[in-house]
Amino acid sequence: MTLSLIQFRAADATRGVAAIRDGGAPTVVPDAATTLELAQRAIDQDTSLAALVNACGEGATLDLASVTLLPPIDHPDTAHLLLTGTGLTHLGSAEGRDKMHRAMNATTDLTDSMKMFRMGVEGGKPASGPGVQPEWFYKGDGSSLVAPGAPIESPAFALDAGEEPEIAGIYLIAADGTPLRIGYALANEFSDHVTERGNYLWLAHSKLRQAALGPELLVGALPAHVEGTSRILRGGEVIWERPFVSGEANMSHSLANLEHHHFKYPQFRRPGDVHVHFFGTATLSCSDDIRTEAGDVFEILAAPFTLPVRNPVAHAAAVDVSVRSL
Repeated sequence: MTLSLIQFRAADATRGVAAIRDGGAPTVVPDAATTLELAQRAIDQDTSLAALVNACGEGATLDLASVTLLPPIDHPDTAHLLLTGTGLTHLGSAEGRDKMHRAMNATTDLTDSMKMFRMGVEGGKPASGPGVQPEWFYKGDGSSLVAPGAPIESPAFALDAGEEPEIAGIYLIAADGTPLRIGYALANEFSDHVTERGNYLWLAHSKLRQAALGPELLVGALPAHVEGTSRILRGGEVIWERPFVSGEANMSHSLANLEHHHFKYPQFRRPGDVHVHFFGTATLSCSDDIRTEAGDVFEILAAPFTLPVRNPVAHAAAVDVSVRSL
């Protein structure tokens, strides 16, 4: 049985959690206000999240049209939710980046991106123990997480507003510092590919953007093969569409290896923190020279998730940033 959790806000502003079992209609989880609360209860009761949800029973069927969908995970203090990710983790994921760097450098030598990718292919799935470390980046905290259907904003200084269809792992750090994976979410790891194209050392800048998750938290194992569709709509018409794949069968790194190299740092094992970690992609519209505009809509779908990641693009107003002496 597949089990997914969604968070919602009702018309009276109260929050709740609903469960989707085997792709059926969502039913309210009794006496549960947030996913984080349920995960903490599972820790306290020394049980699995799935077992706890099933023990709660099934409430009324939830009419999705009558509620506001929220991200499948959040934290009451956004500073304690961290958005991070890894790149060049999927078979074929180096192609687009290598093409960009070759065009800039006009060379046949291996780019740093291709070197990193090859390292992952050769050592990202060790038979035992940790393998080669992946490319890693920081995106922001919980204030950068966009709700389902809400606009995903590109800063005024950005050179591009591009989608990245991915799977994200969702984690809660237990009181003893143990990272506990509570599930997976379909995601749009929104980035600025033109800035990155200018110089690969600007990757860190290009990743400091908002990100969106689909409404569902998939509880349990992620299938080895995940297949979906990423598309961009403009004025209701599809202007770009491509299939994408994820899951370990399509990756140069194992999930365990990506998790190890993130959580090996003690600052990422702070009790009570939530982590949303993006596992990477191999499919980007920028590889087809697509430039998005305000009002375009990103739509990402993939089984076993039943609901899409769907967000319109918005351009944030320019902000005058200046520093003054105190």
